[in-house]
Amino acid sequence: MQPELSLGDAVRQGTQILEQAGIPAPRLTAEVLLSHALGQDRSYLFAHSRDPLTELAWIHYGRWLNERLNGKPTQYITRRQEFYGRDFLVSPGVLIPRPETEHLIERVLELGSIFGPVIDVGTGSGCIAVTLSLELKRKVFAVDIGPLEVARENASRLGADVEFWQGDLLTAVRHAGLIVTNPPYIPSGDVLDREVQDWEPARALFSGPDGLDAWRRIIQQTPSGAWLVGEIDSRADMQPLFHDPSNDSWEHYEVRPDLAGKPRVISARRK
Repeated sequence: MQPELSLGDAVRQGTQILEQAGIPAPRLTAEVLLSHALGQDRSYLFAHSRDPLTELAWIHYGRWLNERLNGKPTQYITRRQEFYGRDFLVSPGVLIPRPETEHLIERVLELGSIFGPVIDVGTGSGCIAVTLSLELKRKVFAVDIGPLEVARENASRLGADVEFWQGDLLTAVRHAGLIVTNPPYIPSGDVLDREVQDWEPARALFSGPDGLDAWRRIIQQTPSGAWLVGEIDSRADMQPLFHDPSNDSWEHYEVRPDLAGKPRVISARRK
């Protein structure tokens, strides 16, 4: 360790290392990892840029820089990701919440009063269920076939009224007012960025040759009278799944774009 290395110098060195390796947002990443090593917010770095870096913080910072160079997502290193203005815990066992998924929350809030249970299918980190519980000020149910420890911890930390159960999509659901979901929707043959491909859980990403296997099951299993709001692959043609000529059971079908103008959120109500 350089004995007189300041926090500002550490940020600059980390930025250079990440930039040379082609890591996106190298300065921001260096700041996030260093502030995490210090147990402080990023704003601390700006106010204390001349402070010396302790040996313990340097050890953590160096290790986490190396993990990021090896492709580990920053969110899995810090175990944190912001979603809808709240700080959520994440781990390699759950999908990292994306900003695009916040459009799901906005669409649900637009629907107004929802009569019947609200169910988050494929809850992962619990970010959708927890957010809806807090925003709607009501109980939300959440189901996932994978581990639920992270989701339960997020609900507890943030004071959300969420009941979790383990299950396969909607197989245990007979009645609902709203089904909200961010299911796996990537075609199984797609090659993703290494941060996603190598680290995030495949069960939360891939869903058959065309990416629609989970969506087909969810649509089939949605109870009568329930709204269905979910995130989709911008490349997917969802309309045939909802408008089968032999099955006129959906109304209010709508697709909303994300901030990039790509189709991202679908909503419809089962008659």
